[in-house]
Amino acid sequence: MSEPEHEDDLLGLPMFEGQRPTLGRRPGRVRGGFRAPEEPLLVIPVAASRVVPIRRELPSSPLADGVDWAEVARFRGEVAKRLPGRVGGVADRQGEEAAGWSVIRQLLDEDTAASLARSGEIRTTEEQEGLAQAIFDSVFRLGRLQPLLDDPRVENILVYGCDRVVVEYADGSMRQLPPVADSDAELVEFIAFVASRADNPRSFTPAHPSLNLTLQDGSRLAASLETGRVSLVIRRHRIRQVTLADLVEWGTLSEVMADFLRAAIRARKSILVSGAQGAGKTTLVRALCAAIARMEIVATFESERELFLPDIDGQHAVVFDWEMRAGSGERAEDGSLAGRRTTGSQVTSSFRFRADRQIVGEVLGAEAMDMIKVMESGTGSISTTHAANARLAVHKLITCAMEAGPHVSHDLVAAKLAATLDLVVQMHSEITPIDDFGQVAHKRRFVSEIVEVTPGEWPAGISFTTVFRRVPGQPGVADTRPDSIWDDLVAAGLDGAAFEREAADYRTTGGGR
Repeated sequence: MSEPEHEDDLLGLPMFEGQRPTLGRRPGRVRGGFRAPEEPLLVIPVAASRVVPIRRELPSSPLADGVDWAEVARFRGEVAKRLPGRVGGVADRQGEEAAGWSVIRQLLDEDTAASLARSGEIRTTEEQEGLAQAIFDSVFRLGRLQPLLDDPRVENILVYGCDRVVVEYADGSMRQLPPVADSDAELVEFIAFVASRADNPRSFTPAHPSLNLTLQDGSRLAASLETGRVSLVIRRHRIRQVTLADLVEWGTLSEVMADFLRAAIRARKSILVSGAQGAGKTTLVRALCAAIARMEIVATFESERELFLPDIDGQHAVVFDWEMRAGSGERAEDGSLAGRRTTGSQVTSSFRFRADRQIVGEVLGAEAMDMIKVMESGTGSISTTHAANARLAVHKLITCAMEAGPHVSHDLVAAKLAATLDLVVQMHSEITPIDDFGQVAHKRRFVSEIVEVTPGEWPAGISFTTVFRRVPGQPGVADTRPDSIWDDLVAAGLDGAAFEREAADYRTTGGGR
C-alpha cells in the first residue's frame, strides 16, 4: 500500500458517491479554489533511503468558501421542523436523506420565490446548489467540517474553540485551517445538534459536557466542554488495511525491524505497543495483525472499535470483535449497571470462542490484569498503552494492574508480566515546523526501540534487553539479540544474519554504546 499523493485539484474526488442524491458539481465551498500551490516542494529526509515531499505553503482551505453559514443554520432549523421524527435514529438512512433533499429543495424554492417578489434578486444556479449542499451537510453530516471528512488525505481533525483548527494529513503534514464556526457558542450548538441526531441520541450540555460518537464513515468524534474552550477531535481511521511492508515504505520501520516483528507474530510472542497519543500505535497494531495467518481465529477487545479487523476483506477468516459497554442507569441484582460489559467479562466470554489470538486494544487501568490473563494463554497477544519509553510502559502496566484491587500486589503483577510479556515496541513521533508562520508542520512516526522483557532479580523482578536501539530521527537499529526467544524467531523465519549485520554495522560506524 502506498501513500496517497497530493492532488492539485480535488474536484475529481468521488465525494458522497452512491450515498445520496447529487445536485451536479459542488459549487461554492468545494469549488472555492482548494488547489495545491505551485510552489516548489520542500524535501524532508526521514530515513536513509526515503524522503517525503512537503508543500512549503498552506493550500487554500475548503472551509474558506464564502457560504453564509448563518443562513445555513436558519435553513437547518426549518429542515428539522419539517422532518419530525426523521432526523436521527432512522434505520432507513437513504430514505431519510432523500426526504431531506426534498425538503431542502422545497425550502429553497420558497425562499427564491419570496426573494424575487421582495427585491427581484435571486441566487445563481451555482449559488443555489452550493447552499443546498451546505444545508444538507449541516443536517445530515458535519457541516463546515464535512469537506475535511470528504478529503481522503485527512487523518485527524483537532479543534479548540471555533477558530483554532489543525488538520493532520496522511503524508505527515499538519496545517492550521480557518474557523469552523463563527463563535464558540455556534460550535457548541452544532455539536449538540449532531449528538441529538445520532443513532443513539445523547446530550451535549454543561450537564453532559463529554461526548463520544461513531460517525457514519466509522470516524470517532470526541467533544468536551470541560476544557477552557469547547474542544473537538475527529479520528478518521483512514488507513485500515496496512502491512508491515507498508510501514517500511513509509519510514515507520526498517526492513530488519519489520522482519523481526513478522517473525515475532508467527512465533506467537506477546507484544505491547507503547507510545504517546497520536504516535501511530493503532496503525502498527493493524500491521501486526495483518501478519497473522488468515485461518487463525482472532478476538479483539476495545473500549471503542478502532482496529476494524472484520472490515478488511480477505485478511482474516473470522474476527470476533468485542466492545465495552457503559451500561444503562438501571442496576442488576449484583449492583452493577445493567448491560455493562467490561474487558474482563468479555475476555472471560471469549475463551468459549476458541480464539487463536486475543488482542486487548488499549490498556489504561485495571484492564491490565485482563491483558495479562490473555497473555498467559500463550497465544501471542497484542496490546497498546501510553508511555514515553518501553521500560516505563512495563512499569505503567504494573501500576494499572494494581488498580484492580488490594489483592493485586506489585510483586504479583511484575512476576506475571515478566513471565508472559515478550516484547515492548515503542512508537515515537516528531513534529517539525516547515514554514515561517507556524501554520504548516510535518509529523513523522516511527518505531524508536524494541525491548525484550524477561524475569529478573528482585526487587524489580523484571529484566530488559534492548533489541533495537534508539537513534536520532529514524527507526531504531538492531542492537542485542533476544536470547530467550531467538531460536523461536529464527524458526519462524527471522533473518538472523541480517539482524547481526545491522547490529555490527551500527557499532563499527560509530553508533556503539
